[in-house]
Amino acid sequence: MSNGLEGVIAAETALSDVDGAAGRLVIRGRMVEDLAKNASFAEVVHLLLDGLFDDLPPPAALASALGHSRAEVFAEVSALDATLLALAPTEAARALIARLDDGGDLAAALRLIAAPAVFTPAILRARRGATPVPPNANAGHGEDILRMLTGAPVSAARAAAIETYLVTVCDHGLNASTFAARVVASTGAGLTSAALAGLSALIGPLHGGAPGPVIEMLDAIGEIGHAQDWLEAALA
Repeated sequence: MSNGLEGVIAAETALSDVDGAAGRLVIRGRMVEDLAKNASFAEVVHLLLDGLFDDLPPPAALASALGHSRAEVFAEVSALDATLLALAPTEAARALIARLDDGGDLAAALRLIAAPAVFTPAILRARRGATPVPPNANAGHGEDILRMLTGAPVSAARAAAIETYLVTVCDHGLNASTFAARVVASTGAGLTSAALAGLSALIGPLHGGAPGPVIEMLDAIGEIGHAQDWLEAALA
């Protein structure tokens, strides 16, 4: 019996290859550094979905469809209430995602890609008493995320930064959340069910939840001049 999945062939994928030892991430045959510098998030989504849906439009049309999907899922933001806002943001987002149709077509996939971009800013704004900002279907994906979060126009540099980040995290092989999602998808369940399984795994402190303590540390330090004091207090 193997303790964990290291060295175990559990599935095959043509989407990405992660070589942690060498520090390499290849997505559909292209190095992630190349994609981060030269491709938008929508273009990388097209790269990942190519061959999976017969009705997949060209990249520019897909970007437009993704914008309309953001506008479509914003309707679910009306379900935000005190109960959901009392939850951690990831748990509140999971509850809103569960309201989406559990289909298996391209439209369902685009709604699931759009949902975190719409729900996360809405939840964070509502938690601090601000009104959620509706999406702009004509904006770029990264730009729209920041605009919905801040309620203000977004500079090209900031929009490019979030697009670059999204590209670098779009697919990381068969990690824990992807494995959980694939198990659920293998039963014939819809895309929403599979995504919820993946998100539930991602929330765990040994997976996507791991950066949480790091963020708390950075918040506690505040600025570089306080780093030594924080370290001495932590080690005391």
